[in-house]
Amino acid sequence: MIHPIHERYAALLVGYCTAVQPGEQVLLDLAAGAAAMARPLVRAVLQAGGEPHLRLSYPELVKDVVELASDGLLASAPSVQLEEMRRMDAFIRVGAPDNSYALTGVDGQRLAALTRRMQDVTRTRLSKRWVGTLFPTAASAQEAGMSTDEYERFVYDAMFLFDDDPAARWRELGAQQQRWADRLARADVVRIEGPGTDLTLSIAGRRWRNSDGKRNMPSGEVFTGPIEDSAEGVITFDVPSSVDGSVVEGVRLRFEAGRVVEASAARGQEVLEAKLATDAGARYLGELGIGTNPRITRPTLKTLYDEKILGTVHLALGRSYPETGGVNESAIHWDLICDLRSEGRVTLDGEPFLEAGRLVG
Repeated sequence: MIHPIHERYAALLVGYCTAVQPGEQVLLDLAAGAAAMARPLVRAVLQAGGEPHLRLSYPELVKDVVELASDGLLASAPSVQLEEMRRMDAFIRVGAPDNSYALTGVDGQRLAALTRRMQDVTRTRLSKRWVGTLFPTAASAQEAGMSTDEYERFVYDAMFLFDDDPAARWRELGAQQQRWADRLARADVVRIEGPGTDLTLSIAGRRWRNSDGKRNMPSGEVFTGPIEDSAEGVITFDVPSSVDGSVVEGVRLRFEAGRVVEASAARGQEVLEAKLATDAGARYLGELGIGTNPRITRPTLKTLYDEKILGTVHLALGRSYPETGGVNESAIHWDLICDLRSEGRVTLDGEPFLEAGRLVG
């Protein structure tokens, strides 16, 4: 029997997020912990006239590949995965974290090699209609400091699944975000100020994108790719980040001519350094985003949610999104979040846009 909320969830992912059409090929990539979504997603794709291709992964898959794959495999091209992705029209990924520390102790260089190996698959996936989401789990609830029931309500509410028409609510938020994106597109210079933060970026000529649930679910942000050599100053990211099996927090980066020249972390210094050493593009920014989701009000150690908090900004080290005009190339795309709700602001060419957690532009 399919739970009604899972049916609504699947309908949103298939009907609104990826807009599956008759005859289309749809890859459904589910973590084992999200198995409850397999049947509702397959049914939703079939009802839309598409052909579903279901793939399940177990929690230790990446760890096993990194530890056991031969050097030859890690250096080879992922031809099968690449050909499969090329044949797809849409891609839906449902993660279900059961242990954020699963990759603790894994060789960082081999993990980076795996990331580089899959870079063409990732690039091809990004050229499709796609959406990524996280199914609520007890482990995620524990990390967020919530009961499982409370966390499930938090997750489903962040996606507007309790509203009468979730898709209509996303269209409503999307319309508001487009007005903000239009204002941002008229600016040349962004300045971010806050405790331990004074950073300027050029966005002249770059395109701002309205993330209204068509790629992330939940969503709620506007974003662009800053001019690659423009970042000047320092920024402190005070929202912890869970990455590669470790928690990284208190990250402070100093930029000169767009490049990270100093980097420190109160926790996770080795992870930070390993990420920056991935390739040449890892020390440059690929994204500047501003969170706009009013239903997400607290950090939960899940970037998918935390970067959408209204009153925060996030910067991504590494790969740009080409549709913004960004050209930075890297095997990584690591979002780091700066909370400006209690103190801080964003100005556009000297004019206020975000102050103390409120969008005023």
